Amino acid sequence: MIGMVLAAGAGRRLRPYTDTLPKALVPVDGDTTILDIALANLAEAGFTEVVIVVGYRAEAVEARHAAMQEKYGVTITLVHNDKAEEWNNAYSLWLAREHFARGVLLVNGDTVHPVSIEHTLQAAAADAAYADAGIVLAVDDVKKLADEEMKVVFGTDGRLAKITKLMDPATAHGEYIGATLIRPEAADALADALRATWERDPNLYYEDGYQELAERGGTVRGAAIGKVDWVEVDNHDDLARAREIACHY
Repeated sequence: MIGMVLAAGAGRRLRPYTDTLPKALVPVDGDTTILDIALANLAEAGFTEVVIVVGYRAEAVEARHAAMQEKYGVTITLVHNDKAEEWNNAYSLWLAREHFARGVLLVNGDTVHPVSIEHTLQAAAADAAYADAGIVLAVDDVKKLADEEMKVVFGTDGRLAKITKLMDPATAHGEYIGATLIRPEAADALADALRATWERDPNLYYEDGYQELAERGGTVRGAAIGKVDWVEVDNHDDLARAREIACHY
């Protein structure tokens, strides 16, 4: 199993930082970027190989490639998304399908969280209660939800029933925080579901691919992360919050 970071996004709401950098390279603790935190977490969780999907301002990640490998003791492979400024991230994840076929712990390149998230997913992978789950989502079931969050609902059997931002927060069981365990045995079905998703509408999210997979009968479950300080960095308010919490990791 390897680590993976989706870092192709432009992050236009974070300008002027993202005039020259992808969102994942915005600093959140001195010179430490969102991508640095992701790589540090994956390395601490025991991963020695990491795939990063790049797109917008990919050259900025390429310029740091060797330094990041040395700093975190990981081998980094870059996957290039040439449609990152036109299409959404269902296509980004699909492009990495040959890599997630090995099994991955995937994190979004705009989420600042502690390594406890990775450990939660690793624990789920070893838990018999998740043995049938090809995909396990890290879920915050503590946070008060609003309209912007990627919300989830699970059935009485614990399997994913719905994942979308377009849901009444009062009906959701929690928020998917942008970290997923993908087992190798789920890879082919997920790749096919992602392809169907971006072919239907290239503006869809990879979470829509999870929905497609669940509707096809794939087993997707959620692992609760507990009370954890984390944030998805979409705008300047989120960035301020990230800078409050990142220094404590």
